[in-house]
Amino acid sequence: MNSQPIKRVLISVFTKEPYAVLAKQLHEMGAELISTGGTGKALSEWGLPWTSVESLTGFPSVFGGRVKTLHPSIFGGLLQRDEDQAEAELVGIDSIDMAVVELYPFLEAVASGSDYQACIEKIDIGGVSLIRAAAKNHARVLVLSGTTQIQEVLQHLQVNEGSTAEFRLKMAVQGFEKTAAYDRSIQQWLSLGFVPEMQLDSGPLLTLRYGENPHQKGFFQGNLGRIFKQHSGKDLSYNNVLDLDAGWLLMSEADGPDTAVLKHNISCGASRNADAKTAWEQALAGDPVSAFGGVILTKHPVDMTWAEALNQVFFELLLAPAYSEEALELLKQKKNRILLEWNPEHRLPTYAERGALGGVLIQETDRLDSGPENWDLSHCIDLPEQAVEDMKLARVLVKHAKSNAIVLVKKGQLIGIGAGQVSRIDAVRQAIAKAEQFNHDVRGAVLASDAFFPFADGIEAAAQAGIEWVWQPGGSIRDAEVLAAAREMGVQMVLGGSRHFKH
Repeated sequence: MNSQPIKRVLISVFTKEPYAVLAKQLHEMGAELISTGGTGKALSEWGLPWTSVESLTGFPSVFGGRVKTLHPSIFGGLLQRDEDQAEAELVGIDSIDMAVVELYPFLEAVASGSDYQACIEKIDIGGVSLIRAAAKNHARVLVLSGTTQIQEVLQHLQVNEGSTAEFRLKMAVQGFEKTAAYDRSIQQWLSLGFVPEMQLDSGPLLTLRYGENPHQKGFFQGNLGRIFKQHSGKDLSYNNVLDLDAGWLLMSEADGPDTAVLKHNISCGASRNADAKTAWEQALAGDPVSAFGGVILTKHPVDMTWAEALNQVFFELLLAPAYSEEALELLKQKKNRILLEWNPEHRLPTYAERGALGGVLIQETDRLDSGPENWDLSHCIDLPEQAVEDMKLARVLVKHAKSNAIVLVKKGQLIGIGAGQVSRIDAVRQAIAKAEQFNHDVRGAVLASDAFFPFADGIEAAAQAGIEWVWQPGGSIRDAEVLAAAREMGVQMVLGGSRHFKH
């Protein structure tokens, strides 16, 4: 593959030190380094010669440095093509083969709570233009647009003694991703007064195995590497990412399960248990049929004992905090099985988005903790400690199930779920039927609903099955009627106060 030498490089970066090794390697390769004043000072400190932008433009940096690179001598160097050589010589503009640009930290200024004018000052103009110019002319120019690319660029230049066309295209795509996300964050801040955290690091565009179906293309933009490390298995599909998103939200809850099995973004099995193997066995027993080919998420490290049990079941993906070496080797024997290790430091964004009507819906992530301290217990005569613990888990599970949703939990185990139903009574019946299908005794279980019961029919169905404790948010105009019916049927009801629709 033909490689193009790097003879002249423009370097203009906000943080300096991460670029020292790159600048030194470019100098050793014989490249002339062109720089603005601040970066030039760093180059001098590193003992490297450099050419100032001002000496090329014949014009000083003005307006507090807001205008310095916007000049034909710079942009002409980046944008000229082979057919422009005669004109370039006529006007005295030499070509520039590489642009190393790091934008002003606008997002960091917003995230730190800086005032309006300070954030305005961190809106980069020249840097964005430089990245776009270099990326547009990627047939000849290599662009580096952030610190995360430094090591990859270093290795590429060392191996190829210059840049290849394929690599320049790759870096151009990442450059346009950078400027698109940067501009979008500015637009959101100016119009909304804030930038959703999902925009703070939008990440590269990743091609997935396929979309929801094999005939559909699928892509993901973000930083999966910040969330987990993939140990083995095939590339992720669109549906894998959706399941991981649903599972990550569920497992991030303080009162959530220790181990869960998801199918089509819905828990078909879940358990709270301090013993890893027991938690898995209980999660699997919730609905062993639906667990086939499912996605497993756990807060427990995977050891060999548990791995041997897991290895007896067909599952597509496992996300765990850690694996023993021998457990990993055993589970990796099935080559298509996706094994992921999650990063416990990763935090959920404050805002989430989804496509709709050709546009984007944005909302706050549902982080409301409707814990026991917020419950109305005035309608209960006796609420055993086990029922309280089961309600805490049931409330989390139903919060993360598709509406209308009902879950049944007994002794820390999900035993029945009805989700995505168009009526609440149907969701109740489905949850009970699921439990009975796998021989779970619903007597002693708690029932949780993601929203209020508009009528007493759902409570009647629960009572007929032998369920004595119900958690629901309340808020219906018929609450009094439903509560009275519950008392008559011997059902004790807790009002949680907050609904958790998930569509």
